[in-house]
Amino acid sequence: MGGRTQPVLAGVVTALVGFASSFTVVLAGLRAVGASDGQAASGLLALCVTCGLAAAWLGWRHRIPMSVAWSTPGAALLVATGPPPGGWPVAVGAFLVSGALIVAAGLFPPLSRAVAAIPKPVAGAMLAGVLLPLCTAPVRALVELPMVAGPVVAGWLLLHRFARRWAVPGALLVAVVALALTAPPAGLHGAALIPSVTLTVPAWNASALVGLALPLFLVTMAAQNVPGMAVLVGYGYRPPFGAALRATGLASLLAAPAGGHAVNLAAITAALAAGPDAHPDPERRWVASVTAGVGLALLGLGAGVATALVAVAPPILIEAVAGLALLGALATALAAAVTDPEGREAAVVTFVVTASGVTLVGVGGAFWGLVAGCLMLLLFRRRPPGPASPSPTEPAPGSLLAGEVGHAHSEENPAVGHRADPVGRDVHGAVG
Repeated sequence: MGGRTQPVLAGVVTALVGFASSFTVVLAGLRAVGASDGQAASGLLALCVTCGLAAAWLGWRHRIPMSVAWSTPGAALLVATGPPPGGWPVAVGAFLVSGALIVAAGLFPPLSRAVAAIPKPVAGAMLAGVLLPLCTAPVRALVELPMVAGPVVAGWLLLHRFARRWAVPGALLVAVVALALTAPPAGLHGAALIPSVTLTVPAWNASALVGLALPLFLVTMAAQNVPGMAVLVGYGYRPPFGAALRATGLASLLAAPAGGHAVNLAAITAALAAGPDAHPDPERRWVASVTAGVGLALLGLGAGVATALVAVAPPILIEAVAGLALLGALATALAAAVTDPEGREAAVVTFVVTASGVTLVGVGGAFWGLVAGCLMLLLFRRRPPGPASPSPTEPAPGSLLAGEVGHAHSEENPAVGHRADPVGRDVHGAVG
């Protein structure tokens, strides 16, 4: 493979895998919080374009393969949360607030360090609780639609064994073929296959700010931006975390009125552009991230077709494909939740409360799970005598950034003090 074309092809693969692996999660999330089919297609288009622009800018500006994606765990959070009081306009308002918080984290390092200070067991358990409802969908689909869901799951298992990166796109292709054979999608006739931007005037209320905007910000930071940084560090790069947060936060703000929920650093697909398969020379791999950005923006033109297919398919089947895409994320989140014995009970409480889907005073389970877990840690965690606590300017040893990103918060000191272990590059198993 020629040296010039290798990073370009790696970028094309990155875009295809990133889009096909999780667009069903995005559409399910947007529809769950009240979007119509047209608004969901608009949101997917806006995410593709803004992710592409952010990736192309960051890669070209810093000459680092900084891949950008939508927040797949954030979309799963939307599914778990459901429609907020006030409907879709309030959800759009929450997207804007979440984007503004990401920008603020890039401008004010103490805010990103405060997010990083959330104990890893609690953060992992909250993410696992958010993902659980979708991850059980393949099992329910096998019972409700065995003739369609069976081949989908079988195809996923086969590809997961021999070509893991193509497992979810392959399962999606099998689902489309199975639908065409068992129930021809007559509903596609007259569907808007060419997406258009549908702007929504945002609205706000206190329960949505606490129950949707804040959890969306926390999940996006903990499950996407931090692991995305760890991937780059693991391959020896010195990424500017502040610049990345500002760029992706601004992209989130641009996408929100059109229905996009969150833009962030890619985690798993980041390895496709940052690893040696993209190019033997690390100095040339940035071309892959730029190509991936352009490719993802172009794939956004297929948002109308994707939304139309999702609209005519049985909802449980779409949820099943989304659940297959999130199984790896669930496994990694659970592992992070129970690794520390001292935080295990707090993690279990966080997981149970989050997964319960309870709503109290209009605020969903993700927020209450986080609150419950932190209270458990404060009340019951032992504090054996030992050396002095870390400096307030450094993350605690059990926090999200400890040993992974360190001081990669500012432009003045964008580097991480040591090389992260590449084995742990998908820290929270985020997709995208």
